[in-house]
Amino acid sequence: MDEAINEIEGYLLREAEKERARTRADAFCAGLPWLTDTQRREVELRYCQDQRDASRAYWERIAVRSATLRTEYESVYRALRRRLITAFLSGTVAVAALVAVAAAGLGAR
Repeated sequence: MDEAINEIEGYLLREAEKERARTRADAFCAGLPWLTDTQRREVELRYCQDQRDASRAYWERIAVRSATLRTEYESVYRALRRRLITAFLSGTVAVAALVAVAAAGLGAR
């Protein structure tokens, strides 16, 4: 289910990026009123392709960085969990020792 949701989300993000690129290409070409219709379509096409390539490279960098961060955070989480368990067990042993000493002291009286 998560994989399907990720795929749908990825599709929607790509489509939104395509639309954004088309809008920006149209705005760019609006500033070049001397272009013929054919030239305008060519510039828009190249602009959209360039934007798509830049976006893909950006997403790939984000994916690599996300994987790196995930690895780092999982490592830190494991270390913190080990420290917490160690502290809990140490505290439990200390309390058990104190109870044993107190019980031995009460038993000797």
